[in-house]
Amino acid sequence: MKFSVSGRAAAVCAASTLSAVMLLTNGSTAGAAPAGAPSTAAAAPDISVANVKAHLAQLQSIATANGGNRAHGSTGYKASLDYVKAKLDAAGFTTTVQQFTSSGRTGYNLVADWPGGDANRVLMVGSHLDSVSAGPGINDNGSGSAAILETALAVSRAGYQPAKHLRFAWWGAEELGMVGSRSYVNGLSSANRSKISGYLNFDMIGSPNPGYFVYDDDPTIQNTFQDYFTGLGVSTEPETEGDGRSDHAPFKNAGVPVGGLFSGADYIKTTAQATKWGGTSGRAFDACYHSSCDKTTNISDTALDRNGDAIAYAVWKLSA
Repeated sequence: MKFSVSGRAAAVCAASTLSAVMLLTNGSTAGAAPAGAPSTAAAAPDISVANVKAHLAQLQSIATANGGNRAHGSTGYKASLDYVKAKLDAAGFTTTVQQFTSSGRTGYNLVADWPGGDANRVLMVGSHLDSVSAGPGINDNGSGSAAILETALAVSRAGYQPAKHLRFAWWGAEELGMVGSRSYVNGLSSANRSKISGYLNFDMIGSPNPGYFVYDDDPTIQNTFQDYFTGLGVSTEPETEGDGRSDHAPFKNAGVPVGGLFSGADYIKTTAQATKWGGTSGRAFDACYHSSCDKTTNISDTALDRNGDAIAYAVWKLSA
């Protein structure tokens, strides 16, 4: 995630040049509901937190083997993208790697379409795949990247065929100012932008002292996530920290309805929030935010599990 409320992590807003043709291909998805979820999600699958953590372990190994990070322009970022792409290719997605330039280095987005569905009504799901240079970025944002990867693989396993076309994306250079996602949106024609019925963003969903924040940008998407958590008996709060924080911003600025989930960064959990969600008041939601200690040990399995299942619930419901 790009910014912190305290401003400790300043983002570098870099100029970018899109150098790949933006492709809009047909795609679609299908699946059974996690316990406690509202009955309207009867077709949504349970997302295995063990599988999500296995993806995180791979991202950690990639970072360890490539100088300790997966930042834009690094071998660790490219290896992360190759790992995700190989999983999606094997699962039957049509994948496209889109190239751009930022800060003098080549960056990449990965876009994956599931065949089928109405190409004039596209539901997009995205996460940034890059880390900061200070560490491996397992919560920020391996957590979102791994969870949407496992959701995409669940789509394939279920042979899901929803009414809408499903598209998943992993963005590069978010930490430099949402460079990859902005390149993607700017490269779309007005007609193709209008085909995107919604964009769901997941950036930091496994914070070790977690909160449960739901983006408040679009009422339909927001209510979908809130319904899921209500079914679990988990209270949520609106995520209202500003549209410059993550990759939903370029989509919202282009008029696309957006939503998503967030478990908290480097600001402090209040006593009321600790009473509501557990954890420790007076401490950051993620004390390892943008630091070298953002490793596989820096994850709440409970938050990762709940948010992963909420992603599948929303994907199934909003694509129907």
